[in-house]
Amino acid sequence: MRYELYYWPEIPGRGEFIRLALEAGGADYIDVGNSTEPGYGIEAVTHWIDGTMTDYPPLAPPFLKAGKEVISHVAGILLYLAPRLKLINDDKVYQYWAHSLQLTITDFVAEAHDVHHPLGPELYFEDQQDVAVRRARNFIDNRLPKFFHYFECIIDKNPDSSMYLVGKRLSYVDLSLFHMVQGLRYAFPNAMAALESEIPKVIALHDHVLDMPLISEYLASERRLPFSEKGLFRHYPILDQ
Repeated sequence: MRYELYYWPEIPGRGEFIRLALEAGGADYIDVGNSTEPGYGIEAVTHWIDGTMTDYPPLAPPFLKAGKEVISHVAGILLYLAPRLKLINDDKVYQYWAHSLQLTITDFVAEAHDVHHPLGPELYFEDQQDVAVRRARNFIDNRLPKFFHYFECIIDKNPDSSMYLVGKRLSYVDLSLFHMVQGLRYAFPNAMAALESEIPKVIALHDHVLDMPLISEYLASERRLPFSEKGLFRHYPILDQ
């Protein structure tokens, strides 16, 4: 089956969590928003959101079309994909535990985003910069270490492995945590440099994922979209002091 990933073009954003799973699972997929194939591109994304294609439109991307099924939200998509791509153990206990960790990453993502847009995404960064600076200080001092220390603890307590978050082998949640490290290194390089010595297992997991052949090939390809100040993770030096 050829999966269709619907997300905004030109930015990694939340769609990157899905791309990483599809790439690591060796899936056949098309990145609809970035595709130049006939019938794809940004119009194909918006047609689903405005209800042109279905009476049950998602509010926003990412969403995934798998045959006749349409699944929205990062955690929901990954819950669907992981067993099919062999990115989670078949045991339901493992699957729901991984899902709960992915939902924690969803919370982490929201907090990282809200640093640079604390008053709302409709306003430019410059219109909320003063509040963003205050938000960034709390994020760097409290929330950033809280989340990463939590995942450090989860790896440490995994009874099946000293490397992964869930079970004995790589899961989709490991890929998502890898992307959090990548994105936050871009957005907050100074804060991450100060923190990383406290989370050696998280960094070891990141480096392990980085060395995976399918992931390293993807990162070197044109399919991998660069971070920028238009995406989820944004680097504003004034916020990383």
